Amino acid sequence: MNLSSRTVRALAVAAVAAASLSAAAGTASATPMFGAHFHGQAFSGGNWGGYASKGSFTTATASWKEPSVTCNSSNDLFAPWVGIDGDGSSTVEQTGVATDCSSGSAVYQAWYEMYPAAPVYYSESEAPVKAGDSFTATVTRSGNSYKLDISDTTAGWSKTTTQSLNAEHSTAEAIIESPTDSYPSINGGISFSGVKFDGKNLADTSPEGLDADDGGSKTYSPGAIGSDGQSFTMTEH
Repeated sequence: MNLSSRTVRALAVAAVAAASLSAAAGTASATPMFGAHFHGQAFSGGNWGGYASKGSFTTATASWKEPSVTCNSSNDLFAPWVGIDGDGSSTVEQTGVATDCSSGSAVYQAWYEMYPAAPVYYSESEAPVKAGDSFTATVTRSGNSYKLDISDTTAGWSKTTTQSLNAEHSTAEAIIESPTDSYPSINGGISFSGVKFDGKNLADTSPEGLDADDGGSKTYSPGAIGSDGQSFTMTEH
């Protein structure tokens, strides 16, 4: 695993505004909003972690079980997501689940984002999310058209949207991110499985491991890729 250090990273995550996680589908939060991030700008780690592979990929897919969390502050915010672009590029096409602690307890919401456009959240009524739910997410590119799929196989719903963007097609990744550099305590860490880029196992795409910083107090790091070539776990150190 080749951990990056002080590399310019462009990122976008579905950031959740305080008190706005109940927004209906098609509504974007006002703040916080994300763009380019300088890895190591504030702390030794970046504010996203997992595995990213460089190349002009057309598909990225992964599964995970949404972890339960303990909120340590109202600033805690994080999301696991799957996407194309964002590691050294100024565009990101991604979908995942955000966990927001701004109300004092964890609130979950599925979302997608076509950065530099604002994130879009699916409403709780159409896409309910609970800790322990199992998710599969896929981003598929055809030219400048992107199909973003996310399904909650526990609750039995799926959401699909097709969007257009003149993107850079530079990477594919499976990531966790806290845009506030403030993670809740992720009980048991979070494990990704079935990670494939262009149908190839993660291990066969020359992936780079990325650390996620938590306000300078701790780090979430990706473990070694499993023997199946498709799985890894993010754990706190």
